[in-house]
Amino acid sequence: MSDIEQLKQQVEEQGVVVRDLKAAKAEKAQLDEQVALLLALKKKLQIASGNGDEGTKDYTPKEMAVRTEIFRTITSVFEKHGAVTIDTPVFELKEILVGKYGEDSKLIYDLKDQGGEECSLRYDLTVPFARYVAQNGISNIKRYHLAKVYRRDQPAITKGRMREFYQCDYDIAGVYDAMIPDAECVRVAVNVLSELDVGKFVVKLNHRKILDAIFEVSGVPADKIRAISSAVDKLDKAPWAEVRREMTQEKGLDAAVADRIGEYVQISGSGEEVLARLQALPELMASAKAQEGVKDMSLFFRYAKIYGILDYISFDMSLARGLDYYTGIIYEAVLVEENVRSPTTEAQPPALVAKKSDKKGKKDEEDESQVRVGSIAAGGRYDELVGMFSSAMHTKGKKTDVPCVGISFGVERIFSIVKARKSEAEIKANRTQVYVISLGDTVEDSLLEDRMRIAAELWDAGIAAEFAYKIKPRKQAQFDTCDSAIIPWAIIIGKDELSQGMVKIKNMAQKVEEEKGGVTVSRSDMIAELKQRLQIN
Repeated sequence: MSDIEQLKQQVEEQGVVVRDLKAAKAEKAQLDEQVALLLALKKKLQIASGNGDEGTKDYTPKEMAVRTEIFRTITSVFEKHGAVTIDTPVFELKEILVGKYGEDSKLIYDLKDQGGEECSLRYDLTVPFARYVAQNGISNIKRYHLAKVYRRDQPAITKGRMREFYQCDYDIAGVYDAMIPDAECVRVAVNVLSELDVGKFVVKLNHRKILDAIFEVSGVPADKIRAISSAVDKLDKAPWAEVRREMTQEKGLDAAVADRIGEYVQISGSGEEVLARLQALPELMASAKAQEGVKDMSLFFRYAKIYGILDYISFDMSLARGLDYYTGIIYEAVLVEENVRSPTTEAQPPALVAKKSDKKGKKDEEDESQVRVGSIAAGGRYDELVGMFSSAMHTKGKKTDVPCVGISFGVERIFSIVKARKSEAEIKANRTQVYVISLGDTVEDSLLEDRMRIAAELWDAGIAAEFAYKIKPRKQAQFDTCDSAIIPWAIIIGKDELSQGMVKIKNMAQKVEEEKGGVTVSRSDMIAELKQRLQIN
């Protein structure tokens, strides 16, 4: 083959390559266009559903009915204990929030700089409350607060872990005798969770001073205590071996020190039992912090017995609560799975019955005292947080400490539990008590204005009422509305009844044979009769 022929062949081959490359580019451009369209469609769907950000959620009327009832229950318990409510802004200056949450500070939502001030969405309701107390020079207050908070966490909506969610907080601020407010906070937690009927739960307790003493006598350097505390707090989700690995490999703790910590933090049980075990450890009780913590807890369990809540409590050395601001007692309410009863567990309180690991030969996992289903409330004592703000704000020219203790309920997880126990059919989204129905077959007999007059009279009497927004509604459609909206009573009117000054009251919730068509009452007695049936004063 001559040189010219070889060159022609190379040109032809290169031409094929060029043509293939053009085809590939065209194909890629087409794929890119399809991907862009899909992403745009996804964004439109998110906006249409109100879920522009993963970790947020729209709520239907029936879901809101369940949530509203949860809020009512929680609020009623708070108010039963004499609490008042406040509100704070949804965002704070960034400097207010930073340095208060330990490793979780990375979850704070920062806002763009607006006019020279760096702000962040509130991470919880506790730090804004402490700022509020300091800024207003408050010396004592018992407050509750129901509001949304925001965290850049990995969401799991089905488990109630969101980026935007409600917290319900109850806090007592002021100088009082030891452990009296603390015991009442745990009593509030037990009351709320019992009234919400969330299932079996246990309130795990520990004391930050005892925990700090454990770290000190074990040999944890002072600058690592909070980081190691955060690792220990994961024992409810991970076995000891994994937590130990985090301490030693990720946080640089000496292996021997980690092993000494392990001997302490796997202690749990009843208050009396754990206190006895702690007091029998001379190296721990040599610490002044441990002595203070044990004294506090002894007093707490004495008050808890008076309040009748001992059966719901477990004294657990693994509870650490990663937030930096806690200084005393800490607690966390978790759901636990109830084990099959046996003669050895029968004497235990139901809330403390544990499900053991199925894995054999792994002591760390078999030692777990209960199976964690999910934290639904948590809190503790924070005596120095208000002082941090009062010092920064130069309140009255000096630092002013206002000791505080509180409890926070995670509404989203509670909602997931309560909602799962209800069927859609049994959830009443509205609060309507009476539906006004007309039976006429013609426009003249539809009695629209009479329905409106009766509805107005019911509203004036404090009775929630509705009627069909049609001049001539179908009879069956009106009855169907009562069924679908779960409206328990109906006022049924017709032209003949009204001309005689009468109406019919019908029970739509119960099919009472003797009242199958309704009970006829005089128009003038209608309100009194309904109030009696609705048990309204």
